[in-house]
Amino acid sequence: MKKILFLLMFFVLFVNNVFAKDYVIGDGDSLDISVWGNSELSLSVVVRPDGKISLPAVGEIKASGFTPVELTKVLERELKKVVKTPIVTIIMSGMNNYSVFVFGQGVSAGRRTLTRQTTLLEFLCELGSLDGADLDNSYLVRDKKILKKSFYELFNKGDFSQDIVLESNDMLFFPDNFERKITIVGEIGNPSTIPYREGLTILDVILSAGGFTEFAKENDVQILRKAENDVKEVEKVKVKDLMKGELEHNLKIMPGDFIIVKESLF
Repeated sequence: MKKILFLLMFFVLFVNNVFAKDYVIGDGDSLDISVWGNSELSLSVVVRPDGKISLPAVGEIKASGFTPVELTKVLERELKKVVKTPIVTIIMSGMNNYSVFVFGQGVSAGRRTLTRQTTLLEFLCELGSLDGADLDNSYLVRDKKILKKSFYELFNKGDFSQDIVLESNDMLFFPDNFERKITIVGEIGNPSTIPYREGLTILDVILSAGGFTEFAKENDVQILRKAENDVKEVEKVKVKDLMKGELEHNLKIMPGDFIIVKESLF
């Protein structure tokens, strides 16, 4: 029986350490503290504003600033005063000090409190639409230093090697992608601005904008593209021939392209 209890306790401790080993305990966090074989010393506590908790027989203990693993060692050391070989398990029952900060024009800025250990990819998925954010130029700041640049490969291509675990007080910057957006105007069903995505073609943009009007000059669609020194280059596309199956006219769109569908005189 004792062996089963020990294995169960080890499993709980192992799982807790895997998912909370880097989390730093702070004011307002809830802890479930268990002392194996001593139910009178086991209890649930909330870290007070002064960063301390109170335990029977040992009194006040500073908890804020420690990880669960570190606090476990502190409690075991203190409990040796009343228990021969204390084995302590700490489970984070409420993480109220796990916050990250979001800023920039690409998303709604603010403080986000997380309830469990969260990776960057998980957090990006929880932010909702990122159509207005330039993920390629986004970055993560930790301890006032840029830790990671660009979230594009992680979020758009599923490169999990780019994923990291967020820590409390991390800051994520999301610039807007206004300069990368594609604008299409002229004789088109729905003149609009759309987010750029890799692999976008002129046909994709035409169709997303509702197709040509009856007055469109379909074989004289112009793409204005920023080159060096902010000079605009003009690329003419024969979209009418493209729609007949001449796929060599289906040019790839670049970030910031401005597309003009001219009006036909006849």
